[in-house]
Amino acid sequence: MNHQYYNVLGIMSGTSLDGIDIAHVTLVRKEQWSFQIHVAQTIHYPNFIKEKLSNAIGFNDKEIIEFNNQYTSYLAETINTFINTYRIDDLLAVCSHGHTIFHQPQDKFTLQIGNLPKLAKLIKQRVVCDFRIQDVQFNGQGAPLVPIGDRLLFGDYDYCLNLGGFANISYEHSFQRIAYDICPVNVVLNHYALKLGKEYDEGGAFAKAGTIHTTQLKQLNNLDFYSNKPPRSLGMEWVNENIFHILEEIHNPKDALATFTEHVAIQIAEQLDSHKTLLVTGGGAFNTYLVDAIRNHSDVDIIVPDQLLVENKEALIFAFLGVLRLRNENNCLASVTGASKDHSSGFIYVP
Repeated sequence: MNHQYYNVLGIMSGTSLDGIDIAHVTLVRKEQWSFQIHVAQTIHYPNFIKEKLSNAIGFNDKEIIEFNNQYTSYLAETINTFINTYRIDDLLAVCSHGHTIFHQPQDKFTLQIGNLPKLAKLIKQRVVCDFRIQDVQFNGQGAPLVPIGDRLLFGDYDYCLNLGGFANISYEHSFQRIAYDICPVNVVLNHYALKLGKEYDEGGAFAKAGTIHTTQLKQLNNLDFYSNKPPRSLGMEWVNENIFHILEEIHNPKDALATFTEHVAIQIAEQLDSHKTLLVTGGGAFNTYLVDAIRNHSDVDIIVPDQLLVENKEALIFAFLGVLRLRNENNCLASVTGASKDHSSGFIYVP
């Protein structure tokens, strides 16, 4: 496609289970790429969907197939409501990540539900989706995918850090984009906030009121994963196997939050060189206690942009990944995922 102006939706659902992020964006290609987010919304999951998403890792094959169909229908209904509410016309495509249930790149397997061909028929729009599968087939991690957007849309910053279910970072090194998952963030913090009656630790208030347990902090920092060189990526399987049994030794949820927040700050700070600029987005950017802890352990200029971009940068970039796929341009970088080559990934479905 030779379009230079792209009117698209970007859709993301992260492991922190906040909901479905939908952003209506235009992307313009002149000498370089530019973007505008027109309107965006996070549609929070109803309890029955959220519960299934939380438990789906234990589903059998039949249950996964059934839930994939159910989730695809729910996603289509959500997209249609968004388009109708904001009276959006003339979309070129809907570019959707889906929701990760399994991510086992070492076994050449990753599953994001909501990416069935019927999505295009239900919303009567061209769909670009399922961006991870091809990369895994090319011996890559299938993650992270956002760094191509960091390079082409946010190249003015030395580092781009996303604080979502997991923390991931991206930057240029020797004319290559380097990116990887650093550590879990909200998938753990939200778990302990729920024990205190809240969906998340607003501003890090619970963690701030807690006490850091140095024994468990040391155990967390000594986990083998943190000595792995990039490319590296994380999934809930790893969190369940490695994180919670350490934190369960801490009986006060506020202390668990304080300890894990400090762990996150230390792991992030270890990735950063001094006197650089760091763009921070994702839900964790609003956790001022965590952001301040990163400042305490590093010497970087931390930039938290406006709320619209903080909350929707990933949805924006998945819109961008879809546009690159439609242009048949590379949207997965081998330097990031470890795949055998750069490639243009994603399935295209038409109604």
